[in-house]
Amino acid sequence: MASFKRLPVRSLLRSQLWALLISSVLALVVLIAPPAALATGAQNFPEQLPASHVLDQADLLSRAANADVNQRLESLSDQRVDARLITLRRLDYGTSLETLGNTLLERWQGDAGGERLLLLLIEAQNNSAAVVAGSGLQAELPDSLLSSTAISTMGLPLREGARYRQASLDALARLEVVLNGQEDPGPPQLLERMPVETNIPTKEETASSNAFLWVVVLLVVGTLVPMITWWVFSR
Repeated sequence: MASFKRLPVRSLLRSQLWALLISSVLALVVLIAPPAALATGAQNFPEQLPASHVLDQADLLSRAANADVNQRLESLSDQRVDARLITLRRLDYGTSLETLGNTLLERWQGDAGGERLLLLLIEAQNNSAAVVAGSGLQAELPDSLLSSTAISTMGLPLREGARYRQASLDALARLEVVLNGQEDPGPPQLLERMPVETNIPTKEETASSNAFLWVVVLLVVGTLVPMITWWVFSR
């Protein structure tokens, strides 16, 4: 009779074990796999030109960095340039950063002064950048300059350690020189720099650490709870 009564209990524990295992696997997949909602395309931007000069959708800039970049963007109004910085985590599949920028240019150029619209875009996933300009700026800022600014001027600080503020300010400084009628200073010189040691974790490191902690906790709970339950009901 004891073995007959214990059989349903064992079946119940076995089903609970499978349920916990499946839930742990699903939680692990959710934590590791980037949700599709983080992908950004033209549909994620408003139809009208935003009033803010910094559209930090990826939350890459600190409050101080946001203020610095915003001030520098606003200063280009002296050259009748309406400049914006756009950040995003990752692009929709099959879309390039430059394509997204040109799509937004076409959408927003209809607004007042849109022909002299300048967009700087940064994608965090690949630490890539793009710079596009409206039709009213083509004579002053040719495509070759915009491409070099994105790849070299912005690309260097992005590759060196995701220095988003520095990449933005360096690009604006180079373009402002040209807009003032001076000769293009060119991309920054490639210098060998010693990495700066710091004990302060980055946002990416913090997020990765938190995700790993949750994975460990879920795996431990998913392993120990069925074992303890089995031991209690088996006595």
